[in-house]
Amino acid sequence: MANRDRATNQLKEFKDTVAKADTLTTGTGAPVGNKLASMTVGPRGPILLQDFVFTDEMAHFNRERIPERVVHAKGSGAFGYFEVTHDISKYCKAKIFSQIGKKTPLAVRFSTVGGEKGSADTARDPRGFAVKFYTEEGNWDLVGNNTPIFFIRDPMLFPSFIHTQKRNPKTNLKDPDMFWDFITLRPETTHQVSFLFSDRGTPDGYRHMNGYGSHTFKMVNSKNEAVYCKFHYKTDQGIKCLMADRAADLSGGDPDYAQRDLFNAIAEGNFPTWTLYIQVMTFEEAEKFRWNPFDLTKVWPHGEFPLIPVGRMVLNRNPKNYFAEVEQIAFSPVHMVPGIEPSPDKMLQGRLYSYSDTHRHRLGSNYLQLPVNCPFNTKARNYQRDGPQCVDDNQGGAPNYYPNSFQGPLDNTQNLECPVRISGDIQRYNTADDDNFSQVGLFWNKVLTPVEQNRLVENIAGHLKDAQEFIQQRAVNNFGQADPEYGKRLRKALDAYKKPKTGSVLASL
Repeated sequence: MANRDRATNQLKEFKDTVAKADTLTTGTGAPVGNKLASMTVGPRGPILLQDFVFTDEMAHFNRERIPERVVHAKGSGAFGYFEVTHDISKYCKAKIFSQIGKKTPLAVRFSTVGGEKGSADTARDPRGFAVKFYTEEGNWDLVGNNTPIFFIRDPMLFPSFIHTQKRNPKTNLKDPDMFWDFITLRPETTHQVSFLFSDRGTPDGYRHMNGYGSHTFKMVNSKNEAVYCKFHYKTDQGIKCLMADRAADLSGGDPDYAQRDLFNAIAEGNFPTWTLYIQVMTFEEAEKFRWNPFDLTKVWPHGEFPLIPVGRMVLNRNPKNYFAEVEQIAFSPVHMVPGIEPSPDKMLQGRLYSYSDTHRHRLGSNYLQLPVNCPFNTKARNYQRDGPQCVDDNQGGAPNYYPNSFQGPLDNTQNLECPVRISGDIQRYNTADDDNFSQVGLFWNKVLTPVEQNRLVENIAGHLKDAQEFIQQRAVNNFGQADPEYGKRLRKALDAYKKPKTGSVLASL
């Protein structure tokens, strides 16, 4: 039994903490006399409708599953706290940052993006990195990925993009033509695709990857002065990635590898931590910047906008129950607190609507009342009432209309958002021709080593080879615009798949 880890021993550990088994009950709390047999007319007769022990059990079983997330369906969760280590009050008035040493409870959900709930943790895919801070001003959700960029910059394209990551509606199979056709028709994807097929596309579990808010946000201080910012979580465990062959082996041998690694680390007291940093850009700098600072397909250069330390995140508790605390946890970028506001980032603006909308579909209109989602460090007081699955006191006898003369909650102008002056013509602006390749060239030349370049090319070729030739050529042209050598080596790797070969494709590069 020496090979049994903490996750495998969970039931034994539970047994060791319970001195005596409780009395079995129905959902109404009534004790059950026999849970091993249904109530029938004679030993061979039909079941009686009055058998509530059976109907209560079966009706609940039929409704156990809620719709899985459209994206980020496979995920792992943990709980802990955020501790302020540096003063950023000159940028932000949010109380979570009010003093050095302050601790705020939080929840985190890590996830893959494109796969279903039963897919492998080690798939080549971005990783979701969502954090819910339970602050005294309400809950703040910083919902990002393990990459500082994304595939697209206009949310109109998001449903189509996700469709290409899912299954062909006729064959119900992953389709390389779908994937690469969309990718190559939208060249702004080239930057993220290069990240995805690099070593960072298969992180070694969740503890050894960074997290990013990815979008540009706005911070407002107590004087109502605002700046734009980006959020970065840097793993204190160090970046570690799985090579493609190892990731593939784990997909078959231990598809829950990342979840097992996270659970066991926390259970053993090896609490993972991340350091939170911000980048800051003034409104004046944003106005004059050489590219759109709200473009989600690009990063802000650290040399011009250095990382400013803020605090550290510690994960020290596993979920008490996966469904209650991970499957039902609901993050949305629109869950903000005073001092943190959205920017004009188009993708962020689209997410402000879509996330809460999908939670109302999955969990119901009262999803924010669920214990893992409720703002337990403060108390929700508003004029929303009723709806399915209301699990609190429905705000008792308080008035449900506003304004009123009966001591209902009041608004306060101190909590008004920072004003922003915007002017422009209202129309649909095409962003396809924004600079799509210069940062990809920097990634190829400045970030990757020659060995990492080889692996990137082989990883892309190994996936792209199954797409049609005209799509392959379009991909080669796009990567070649980032750097001619990038495109040339990809073409050579693809050609190597067309003829009999021995050894690795790298041998021909």
